[in-house]
Amino acid sequence: MDLKQLTYFVAVAEAGSFTQAARVLHLSQPSLSKMVRLLEEELGVQLIDRSAKQITLTDAGLSILRSAKPIIQSFEDMSSELEEVVSLKKGTLRLGIPPMVGSYFLPSVIEKFLTHYPQIKLQIIEQGGKSLEQDILQGDLDFSMVILPIKNMEKYHVLPCINENLRLVVHREHPLASMNKAQLSQLERESFIMFRSDFTIQQVIKEHCAAAGFEPRIVFESSQWDFMTEMVAAKYGITLLPEGICLQLDSNRFHTVAIEKPSIPWQLSMIWRKDNYLSFASKEWIRFVEAELGDHSLEK
Repeated sequence: MDLKQLTYFVAVAEAGSFTQAARVLHLSQPSLSKMVRLLEEELGVQLIDRSAKQITLTDAGLSILRSAKPIIQSFEDMSSELEEVVSLKKGTLRLGIPPMVGSYFLPSVIEKFLTHYPQIKLQIIEQGGKSLEQDILQGDLDFSMVILPIKNMEKYHVLPCINENLRLVVHREHPLASMNKAQLSQLERESFIMFRSDFTIQQVIKEHCAAAGFEPRIVFESSQWDFMTEMVAAKYGITLLPEGICLQLDSNRFHTVAIEKPSIPWQLSMIWRKDNYLSFASKEWIRFVEAELGDHSLEK
């Protein structure tokens, strides 16, 4: 017994005639009769009483009709649901982002994507980069924005998004506020305000400070860059932030300084696992991000 046999039987039962059902199904009447006979043989019962001019269902036929109709409807619903997923009308994407990324190009990508596909749910999880990498590996996220470098790079597809340098942020009365450039070694005696240890950026800064010959003295850690800058304004310490965020700061309250010897790169990329199946929605999300990156390149 297969779905096609059930569909033909239900059509005959509802039409009350093989001739009428064959017309609706665009089949020849002999072919339709043969399919129903095969169903009866497989079930080992007679479903239709053909002795009279108008066909009637046997008790077994009535029982099969009651069971077959919801089965056929469920299959039709499943087919419709699958079509919606295939055509990108539905689905769920899980995206992880570090806190500082929210104000970059992502909002415009998300707006355009959800405008095109309002039935796709985009879940956004904000946390430190190290946790995001782990969530990708465990399958808890589909995509993640991360700061390079990351461990196990060979396990991911990597789409570079932003390549900037970190800049020093100080309050307007700080001795370095009169400078446009500073060497990293000049910060050896400073009090550092940093992102928490579960953020990749802290490790990147520590490694570059070590290369410059010192270990940064961290006096405060946070997950929010705006809170960190407020602590800078309160003269609690200095911090290092990407160029894009520095452009958003109030120049009357803060001064930013380019860091050199060495400069500290801030490379934001989107990653997803190489061995994961990509849904249609996932493929379209990648296309949207690539298109938005292209638009930003043209603007620059």
